[in-house]
Order: sequence, then C-alpha cells, then structure tokens
Amino acid sequence: MAHATKVLRCDSSSISFSASDEPRISCTDTQQAIRRAAQLLNDLETVAFPTETVYGLGAVALDSTAAARIFAAKGRPPDNPLIVHVSSVSMLHKLLPEGYTIPLVYDILMRRFWPGALTLLFHTNPSIVPSIVTANQPTVAIRMPSHPVARALIAVANAPIAAPSANSSGRPSPTRAEHVLRDLDGKVGLILDGGPCGVGLESTVVDGLHEDGNIRVLRPGGVTVEDIEDAMREEMGGRGTVPQVLVHRRDFRDEAIEQAPTTPGMKYRHYSPAVPVVLLKTSAPPSHEHAIDVASLLKSLQTRTPSPQNPLRVGLLVPSDSPVISRMTAFDGIQWDLFALGSLSDPSTSAQRLFDGLLTLDAAGVDVILIEELREEREGLAIMNRVNKAAGETVWLTL
Repeated sequence: MAHATKVLRCDSSSISFSASDEPRISCTDTQQAIRRAAQLLNDLETVAFPTETVYGLGAVALDSTAAARIFAAKGRPPDNPLIVHVSSVSMLHKLLPEGYTIPLVYDILMRRFWPGALTLLFHTNPSIVPSIVTANQPTVAIRMPSHPVARALIAVANAPIAAPSANSSGRPSPTRAEHVLRDLDGKVGLILDGGPCGVGLESTVVDGLHEDGNIRVLRPGGVTVEDIEDAMREEMGGRGTVPQVLVHRRDFRDEAIEQAPTTPGMKYRHYSPAVPVVLLKTSAPPSHEHAIDVASLLKSLQTRTPSPQNPLRVGLLVPSDSPVISRMTAFDGIQWDLFALGSLSDPSTSAQRLFDGLLTLDAAGVDVILIEELREEREGLAIMNRVNKAAGETVWLTL
C-alpha cells in the first residue's frame, strides 16, 4: 500500500543567492524542508517542488534508475524526453560535451532570461546524461529555474534535476501544491509547497542549433516570442543579420521531431481534465466551418446532461471582461461555474490562471468546460498552444 505524500511548506522570501550561486536560507523550517527533499533526491527518490512555471516532479537527472521513477509515477510514455534543471551555469557546463562552445544566441538568451522560464536544447553528452532523460535523442533540454525553492533545492542536492510537470501524464499541469497532492498522493514521497506558481505555464523551449542560425521555438511558454525577438534585435542588431524566431506549427513543421520529440509537449495530447473541454472561437470561421449561436450551443450541450433530474453544470473559463459571460449566463436551466482568466488585455494573468482554472472546475464537478480563445500574441500564443491540446472539440460561436 502506498504511503500518503508529505507536504512541507517553504518560505520563498527567506531564500537568496550569493554571487557564486550558493543559496542562503534564513528560515529554519524552509532550510530543513529543502534539506529533506535534497536527501530524498540523492537517495534516488522523486520529489515535487515549485518552479516559476508549474510544479515539477523531480529526480536526479544523471541516474537512470531515479529518472525511471518519474516515468512510473506519471505514467509517462518513454519517448517523451525530460527537461533537466540546473542551479548555475557551472552546473550546466558539467552536462555538456567536453570543449563544447555555447552558441552566441544561447549566450544572449541565457544572460537575458536565465534564471527563468526558458529551456534551451544543447548537444548532449551521452556518457553523462542517461538516454532515458533524452529519449535517445542527440540533444538535451536544459533550463535554470528562477523560483528560489527550485534553485535552492538543486543547489543543496548538488545535482541537476530532471523534472517534468508533477501530474499524471496528459492531465493539466499543477500550479499549486494542492493540485499535485490531489493527483499524485501516494506516488511521490514529498511535496515542497512554495505557494502558487507565478508564470503558470511551462517554459518556452528553444532550439538554436541549426546551421541557418535561426531560433526555433518548439514550445511557446513563459518567455514570449516577442521577448526573444526583442533580445535578438537589441543584442545582435549591430552585428549584421538578426536571427529569425520561428514558431513550430506556425512558421515551420518538422515531422521528424513530432514523431520522435526532442522536448516535451510535442507529440502527445496534454493538459486535459477528466471532463470534456470545448474551445469557443468567436473570430470569423474559415469557409469550411459553420458558426452557431449561443442558444444552439447550449441546446447541444444539454443533450449531454448525465441525469435529467440535475441541470447541466458548465464551467466557463473566459476573460473577466468577455461578452461571452453575459450571453451564456442569461440562459436558465444550466448551473454556471465561472473561473475568470483576467482581462482580455492581460494575457500574462490568463496564463497564470489557465491550469488552475481547468483543475478547479474539474474538481468542482462540472459536466463540461468551455474555454474562450485568446489572441495568439505574447502569452496568448502559449495559452492557445495548451488549450488546443486540452480541447476535444472546437465550436465557432456567433455573438
């Protein structure tokens, strides 16, 4: 029988870092919690911990037995690689092939966005990084998290930590400790509770290893495409050609990496709660699609009511100033659960609330979740990347 998972609270504000990347922890309880978690990691066990993006399920990256426990706890397919987290640039260099020169664009991106929500693909050293972590790919995905608890844990464990999101494979990523506990209780020994995640979506994954010098965004995330473009213009504008920033499936396709991914989030359906998710598109539909009005949508949803005695319970995951709210809730005979994503003009808040909304509405017992599309700009690009994978159905809606 599995043992219940222990949760230890950590005070992020009590953690700081020296110029040499060593953590200083002024809160005794936080220090003891991080030391306990580091000991479990060094004993090749898994630990869940907060990052600025989402909560991660971590194990020592350089041990295949430890990494295998991540796949077992999540039910994760073996061809879905893991991201390796480091606490310092010196720890990064220990993972790379001997004599490896970091590309100029990576040097810029690391200076601008590390620590932070940016993952970079590097050529791997297979004698150091086990193939289970890279899914037998010639590259390894690495980032340095900015969350004080995550970075301190890696430093105290003195080992790079492989960590996908701390959820069952295919489920929405957790942004609070209680999300992890609800999903993985008994499957992980310890959760460090550092409060809600600030970004709320996984890291942006960048491949800058191609000979053309362009930057390929394999997964949009916490660092926006616009942020990367601005950094390239500012840093390389006086050096000649500025690299293009190309987004997978928007600007290019690569069938090979879709079938054998070099990074998480490219092949499998993700982010889906237990109940159906319907994406509502209020933009003009393409010529081959037909838009319906709100009444028709709700009538079709009511046919899914599990019991005629109970009204249909619908979760609305929409911006707080969306006209969809008043149009939907004007109809009787439906129980509405509203989870506001924040203003239409503030996609960073919507990103922070997306997974929390999916998990909260799922736990509340709604029958279906309706999500309104956002413009694919700044964080909206990453939001729609996740929503398109979570939704089992798309409806064009006339308002």
